[in-house]
Amino acid sequence: MSYVSEIRKKIGNDLLIGVGSGVIIEQRSKILLQKRADGLGWGIHAGGIEVGESFEAAAHRELFEESGLIAHSLEFFGTYSGEDSFLTYPNGDEIYFPTIVYVCRDFSGELKAQQEEVAELSWFDIHKPLPEPLFSMHARLLKDFVAKELKDELYQ
Repeated sequence: MSYVSEIRKKIGNDLLIGVGSGVIIEQRSKILLQKRADGLGWGIHAGGIEVGESFEAAAHRELFEESGLIAHSLEFFGTYSGEDSFLTYPNGDEIYFPTIVYVCRDFSGELKAQQEEVAELSWFDIHKPLPEPLFSMHARLLKDFVAKELKDELYQ
């Protein structure tokens, strides 16, 4: 059982502060997003780090668990915290999860959505509008990523 699950047994739905790690998968100007099974929208592959786990190890683990992909390299993208790091899940659990985000362009494996957490995996062209709704905790980082990629294309 995960650390968060153990703490939830003690605090119920009360606010829990944790730290997350996530990965944006990019290939040929397309990003792989997951439609969350909890109905909260489209987002990156991310989750809370476990006790003693590094941010990088958590990013590798979450990516593999949720998509079946293996990251061969991770590039630091940014840290995300503040108002959009708060969330109340459909079951009433409240969290505040600042997140470290990586980009991965070197990966392998066969796409396989994690049944418990992922309703769908799909590639989206960054030159077109992102899918709606975006998961509230990932909307800003996804918009930042797309803006950076499009700006970089202009100057290459």
